[in-house]
This record gives sequence, structure tokens and C-alpha cells, in this order.
Amino acid sequence: MWSYFWRSRDRFSLDELRYLIDQLQKVQIVNNDNKNFVIEALRSISELITYGDQHDSNYFDFFMERQVMGEFVRILKVSGTVSISLQLLQTMSIMIQNLKSERAIYYMINNEHINILITYSFDFRNEELLSHYISFLRAISGKLDKNTISLLVKTQNEEVVSFPLYVEAIRFASNEDSMIRTAVRALTLNVYHVGDESVNRFVVKTPQADYFSNLITFFQKQCIYLNGLVSETLKNPNSHTTTAIVNAVDEIEDNLYYISDVISAGIADVGRLITDNILQLLIFPLLLPSLQLDAVNDIQIGASTSLYLLCCILRIVKIKDLANTIAASLFCPPEAFVSDSETTLKGYVPDHGHETQQTENKNVIEVDGCSNNIMPSLSSSSPVHPEDIISKGVSRLTLRDALLSYITAGDDLQVLSSLSMLTTLLQTKELDATMLDALGILPQRKQNKKLLLQALVGEDSREDQFFLSGRGFIRDGFSCELDGYLQNLKEQYGVSCSSLEVGTSPSVHRFHVLDALVTLFSRSNISPETLWDGGWLLRQLLLYSEAEFNNQHLELLRDLYKNCTSALLEEARGTWPDLLVTVLCDEWKRCKRAMEAPSPRKELKCMFLPLDKPSFDDVLPSESSFVAGERMCKVVKVFVLLHQLQIFSLGRALPEQPPTCPPSKIPENSRAGNAGLDVSGPKLGSELRLGCVACMIIG
Repeated sequence: MWSYFWRSRDRFSLDELRYLIDQLQKVQIVNNDNKNFVIEALRSISELITYGDQHDSNYFDFFMERQVMGEFVRILKVSGTVSISLQLLQTMSIMIQNLKSERAIYYMINNEHINILITYSFDFRNEELLSHYISFLRAISGKLDKNTISLLVKTQNEEVVSFPLYVEAIRFASNEDSMIRTAVRALTLNVYHVGDESVNRFVVKTPQADYFSNLITFFQKQCIYLNGLVSETLKNPNSHTTTAIVNAVDEIEDNLYYISDVISAGIADVGRLITDNILQLLIFPLLLPSLQLDAVNDIQIGASTSLYLLCCILRIVKIKDLANTIAASLFCPPEAFVSDSETTLKGYVPDHGHETQQTENKNVIEVDGCSNNIMPSLSSSSPVHPEDIISKGVSRLTLRDALLSYITAGDDLQVLSSLSMLTTLLQTKELDATMLDALGILPQRKQNKKLLLQALVGEDSREDQFFLSGRGFIRDGFSCELDGYLQNLKEQYGVSCSSLEVGTSPSVHRFHVLDALVTLFSRSNISPETLWDGGWLLRQLLLYSEAEFNNQHLELLRDLYKNCTSALLEEARGTWPDLLVTVLCDEWKRCKRAMEAPSPRKELKCMFLPLDKPSFDDVLPSESSFVAGERMCKVVKVFVLLHQLQIFSLGRALPEQPPTCPPSKIPENSRAGNAGLDVSGPKLGSELRLGCVACMIIG
């Protein structure tokens, strides 16, 4: 036997295939003497069948005639070595992946032996064997369509009662090996996208439906792990932890994109299962409770991490009910999502002199000394102010109020996280416009579009509303939409909202948001880049007219602009006066692009990247020229932001170049070119006045 096997001959011939099968059928038990031959025979058979599929159908005819699939199963059972199992799985994977003939594919799948191999008790303690097994299952799934999938299932009364390929694969959905998890997910997507109704009903029945809850539970663990990395980086910033955060973020986003792909299969029951599991296993018990301003003993995640995750879910998982339920939940107090049997709220102390302090991992921010850091609410029409809510106790605080309070009193990361959340809500297409209006973040262009449509169709004879006020939707429509989701929260999830804010006019909520944003611009401890994000959001909410701002808003912006101008004048007398105009022109263009961009940040992960950003203030003396340059750049960035907000709040377009006069003197409704400015830039020898800073361009 051995001399014939190793002698020179044509490897790719029908005679070779016949010989290999004959010799394989003679093997009664696999031992050390014949193990290598069996492995080589299995490998060669896969090559010959693949070759024959492309060149000669007689190869596969002979394969079927000799019932080689049965021989594969027999060899597996009489062998006690892992190497035979590895080669057999590899042989099957190669053949299934490379067969193009429809007849061959049908034979491979429509065979009782394929399910025997799928359900065989392999020793999966061997990682390589598990990897080959999953590749084998994935190869089969790649051949699924509405015709072939019926060959792999068992039915009873037209209902699927057994589907080994799917059931065995999802056992490894949470495996530690990311490659195995990826292969399992690819397999499940192949199953879902076939569109077989009976299979779709099978995957949402118990116990198969547990796959979706296990998926979210695994995702929850990844979220907690990310929070640990963020907390560690806040304590000890370094490049290693930042790299770990980026890797964790990438995996989290990959998981959400997988969920999005599952949703895209269009299986309604799967969409409902995913929505319920995300809400009940992740959002309600973990993410939303972490947004409260007071500490809860066993919360496992920080506010900024929670907001990042909520943003990811809203941006990636496109489910309308999920998005609107999350938005409606923001009108509930945080304790509505905390079980009394599991956690106890510490509560707020009415004494305004009491100091309550939080760190990122304890979900707390410093709320003491609000008079120094939080400007008084500027809206004369707003009966409820964020700082009043803080002092009056948890029962008055909603999650929406917590978001605004982070903007007015949180650290840089908390501010950026809250702005990202509001921006994400604003840009989520699945959210009803009335829900955005309720939150106070409906862009004015969408408000006017809705009101104009109502006027055109004569709805409730409200034509005058569009032309006179333009400040919100019809109260009845707003109430109906929001109340519907709040009622669903109570009936389906047991979450009750008793907040007085639910009955408040949307225009009041809008002023709350405007107040928080204007207050943000007065905070000197927030990075200019984060302030720019706040400026972008403010621009989305305002009309191109002064009427949207009240006098106090405008007065504060003017005061902030004057103070920043004074700081800029100090820089003109400082270390880097010769670079000031160049930096001003560059930052003006950058800020203008940021204000007019479709969104403030391209990727959500950007909110975690500045965590280890070095600052010269931390390593160099204050008199260092590097420190002075860094300070000058920060002052310039804030100055151009306030300057552009001044122009914008007065209803005027932003010029391409820094204007040569203060904002209040810019001609109305004009751009730089129409105003007679030289948009190509300042010339040598010309005088330039940037706000209150007079400069001469010299060679």
C-alpha cells in the first residue's frame, strides 16, 4: 500500500481519487502507523473534489457513488487523535467553500452526515480544533439560501424544531477568542438574511432567544471594562491606557454594528427582542442610573462612559422605538431606574453650604460653589433652573436636568460627553421631531418646516402660529407623542415618571438648553475645543435673528467677549505678539469650519482621546515661552468663538476672514466679500482691527 501511495503518478486524476477512497475504506482503526496516511488522504481528497468541481463532474459523481461522507464520519469515530479531527474539519471546510456546482452543494448539505459532524462531541479544550470547527460551520452558512437552509433543519407541522448549525454555533458566541466570536456572528447573519419565516420564528423561541440576552450581557461586561480603563486613565494618564481605551472602544462599536446588521435583516421579532434586552439589561439598570448627580453605592459605570455608550447606541442601532424610549427616559428621575432592593440613594442635603463631590468612577461632580462656576439662569421665561433642582432634592431632578447640569458644572470630559449626547439626539433620524422639541433641542429649521406644513394643510387653523411665534409645536401633538412613550415605559418596563417637567412647554425646555450653553461659554476651566462643540450646538438651535436670544443672553455674550478681548490685549503685550495675527486668522478659519460642519466630531471615541493630552503647564514653569504660547492659543480660540457667536447671534453671516470691525458694527446680512472686505487676506503694511485689538502687518 505504501509503495503505491508514494510512487510517481498524476495526482489530479480520477484513478488517484479512486485509490484514496479504496484505501480509506480499508482503515478499521486509526493508530500511529496509519495516522499520517489518513491525514494525507483526507487532504488529497479535498483537493481532488475541488479540482473536479471545476473541470470534470465525474469526480463528484464518484464521490457520491462511494458515499465518502459516510466514510468521513466513520473515520472520525474510529480515530482517537485530535490531528484526524483537525484534518477532517479542514477537508470539509475546503470542499464546502470551494464547490460551485449547485448539485454538489445540495449533496453536501442534504446529507444526514453533515448534521452528524455538526453535532459531534469534539474536544473543544483544544483551541485549534475549536477554531477549525467554527470555520467548518461558517463555511456551511456561506452556502445558505431559501432552498438550502431547509435541508439543514427538521420540521414538525411546518415549524422548525431542530437547527443544529445555528444552535451549535451560538454556544460559542461569547468565546474569549475574538476570531471565534466574529465567525459565529457572521454565521448568524447568514442565517438571518436568508429570510426563511419558519427559521425566523425558531430563532426567537426559547431557548434560542437567550442568544440575544447573552449578547447584551456580554456587551454589558465590555462596557464595564471600558469604564474601568477610563477611570484608570483619569487617575494615571499614559499612552498605554489610552491605547487600551481605543481598542475597547473599537470592539464596543464593532458589537453595535453587528447588532445593527442583525436589525437590517428585517426580522420584526428579533428587533423587539434586541430592543427589550438593550433597555432592560443595559440602559435601564446600568447607563441611565449613572447620570444622576449624586453617588449610588453600587453603580458600576461612570457618567461620561455612560453618555458615550448611549451616543453609540443611538448612532449605530437604528431602532425607532429604542431611540424614542431613551429620549423619553430623560424626563424621568434617575431613581426611577434604581431598584430599592439593590441600591440606596444618598440624596441631596438641602443645606447649600454642604459640599458634595464626585469623581468619574463615582458618578459625581462638584456642585458646591455653583455661584462661582454656574451663571444664574438667563431665561426670564424659565420657571425651573438647573441649580435650583440640585438644591431642592433628587425628586425634582430628571436625567435631562442632569445633562444640563454637567454642562454648567461638570469637568471637561463631562461637558463634552453631555454635549455629545445632546448632539446625537439632535441628529438621530429615528427620533420623532416632537420628542426633540420636548427635549428643547429641535433645530429651528425643523420647527419651521413642521409649522409651515401645519399651516399649509390648515391643521387646527394654526396658520398664525408659524408667522407669529415659531417657538414650538402644538401642545396637544407634543403631549400625545411624549405621553405615549412615557406610558409605554410605565406599562412595559415599570418605569414611572412623575416629573413636573413633562407638562412644561417645549419653549421652556429650549430656554433651559440655551441657558446652559451660554453659561458654558463663561467657564474658564473648559478646553476651547469643547467650547467650540458647545458653539456648534448653539448654532443649530438658533434662528438667524436676534429674537431667539433674550437681552440677558446677549448681554452676557457681550460681557464675555469684552473680557476675552482684554485677555487678548494682554497677550499682544506678552511673549508672542508677532504670531498673534497669524494665529487669529488660522483659528478663525478653523472655528468657522467647526461651526458650519455637519457635526462637531467625526468619531465618538474622540471624547476619550484628550484624557492623556500633555500640557506645558504641568511640566514647565509658568514663565516659560512654551506655556505662554499655549496660553495665547487658548485665549485666541475662545476669542474667535465668542466673536463668531456675537456675529451669529445678531443674525449675520460669518465672513471668511476675521472682520476688521467689532461684531456689532458688521453690516447686517452680509458676508465678508459683500461687506467690501478683502477676502484674500490682509496685505503687508495694512492696519487690521480684530475686535478691540489693533494690529499692523509688517514685513
